[in-house]
Amino acid sequence: MARSNTSAIVYSDFNVNFDVNPVTGDLLKVTGINSVTQSLMNLVQINYYEKPFHPEIGSNIRNLLFEQMDQITSNALSKEIQILIENFEPRVSINNVIVQADYDNNGYNIEIDFNILSVNNSFTVSSFLQRLR
Repeated sequence: MARSNTSAIVYSDFNVNFDVNPVTGDLLKVTGINSVTQSLMNLVQINYYEKPFHPEIGSNIRNLLFEQMDQITSNALSKEIQILIENFEPRVSINNVIVQADYDNNGYNIEIDFNILSVNNSFTVSSFLQRLR
């Protein structure tokens, strides 16, 4: 099927808060860059065997958060995030993943720089990862 250059691909997902439209009662959607960044953050937070019927989707990120905070663990987290996104998020291409240990807050600041394949711009999403007891 041929696609014209004038039709842009619009990505959409359900809002993770499951907010409801007050008029129609339908679930609200997130679209575009918000949809992709929401998906990236969900992927980073999911562990193996947590997604029903897809035990292969997930990562070892949560276990790495319990390792000693040093540059080796930061590099391992960065590599794990990059592999996870490359394998399970086909809408983006990764430019860079930066993970920095935050010793004062006992966690890691992550920054994911990526391109959405249907858009020609670079985007960045940031988050803070910490272990939960």
